Amino acid sequence: MCYSILMDTIIAPAKIRFRDKEYKCAIEVALDLIGGKWKALILCHLATGTLRYNELKKAFPCITQKMLTQQLRDLEEDGLIHRKIYPQVPPKVEYSLTEFGESLMPVIRVMNDWGRRYLEKMGTPAICCGVTAACLCSETESG
Repeated sequence: MCYSILMDTIIAPAKIRFRDKEYKCAIEVALDLIGGKWKALILCHLATGTLRYNELKKAFPCITQKMLTQQLRDLEEDGLIHRKIYPQVPPKVEYSLTEFGESLMPVIRVMNDWGRRYLEKMGTPAICCGVTAACLCSETESG
């Protein structure tokens, strides 16, 4: 919890009200925005450039169509990705990071680096995630 300790007194945090939810601190808000199994990974893939729905679906073969659609809607609603719809038949939809979404990439890179260090500490080799162009591992991979 994000409690402040001041002169041996624990001060309960003020509650943050945001979008009909109550949070104890900004970390909870951030985790709500990018937490879960798919959101950070979707953002990572979109860091390589604009992608269509089917390209994202191919990148995550284990995700259901319903889950991918929901995650994309959440990320769009939160202002982290942009969805561009082309008026044609069949419909063409492209997803890209917003400037605010791009601002998360250093955070995601730090999370990736920490996860790699943790795996290595536990004796498990950390392999590159395989996201080309904007691969998070590129700065730490030796070969």
